[in-house]
Amino acid sequence: MSLMFIMFLSVLVVTCNATKDIFILAGQSNMAGLGGVYNEKWDGDVPQECKPSPSVLRLNAKLVWEEAREPLHRDIDTRISWGIGPGLAFANEIVRMRGGGGGRYVVGLVPCAVGGTRIEEWRKGSRLYNRLVKRSIKSVKNGGVIRALVWYQGESDTVREEDAKAYKTRMERFIHNIRSDLKLPNLLVIQVALASGDGKFVNMVRYAQLSIKLPNVRCVDAKGLRLKGDNLHLTSTSEVHLGIQLAHAYLASTNHHFNYTQIS
Repeated sequence: MSLMFIMFLSVLVVTCNATKDIFILAGQSNMAGLGGVYNEKWDGDVPQECKPSPSVLRLNAKLVWEEAREPLHRDIDTRISWGIGPGLAFANEIVRMRGGGGGRYVVGLVPCAVGGTRIEEWRKGSRLYNRLVKRSIKSVKNGGVIRALVWYQGESDTVREEDAKAYKTRMERFIHNIRSDLKLPNLLVIQVALASGDGKFVNMVRYAQLSIKLPNVRCVDAKGLRLKGDNLHLTSTSEVHLGIQLAHAYLASTNHHFNYTQIS
């Protein structure tokens, strides 16, 4: 018990005193992560790149910061058993590239992804949208700066042609609305171009994602990453590779040097 208490205090001290860069993780199942999940059960294997660190925190479902551990989305979408996603590999790579935490620098992750969701289910005013906004606002109440929204979604929009055709318009509207409601007009959005899909219109959605040219929107292409046997979800190794690519995309952007106007 004493060791657990000391660990809790160390996380609390880091949370309160360190510079905290906050990242919103949203989208559907490949963001939440099904790496290592077989027969609806996670095997518990955590890659080295996804190990917990006092420098990486997670906003849990109760809106409390805690040390981040896999699975990141375990209490956010409780309908299924989650496994490895890209989030912790992303955060650990940022900390590593920044020279290590050492109690001076913290990455805060805000998991918001929900499996099987279409972009229309994230429209302004929807349950998912409102929860994302609420969690984002709460994440900065005790300090920290929201640096980016990391978005991996679209597999469910490959089923119906009308959804695939509307994807670009809906995604651009989503970006506009979230920037407006968070009062972050220059918020960096890093989206993932699909590696797979539920339906036959994968290329149509991919084209929509790759053709978005809004300011401060970056795209990381997941095509070619290895999929699990369902030909839909990324393996643990692929999730790690994607997380590292996302971190490099963030660090390569000049926008991460800006101090954005924060939520009041």
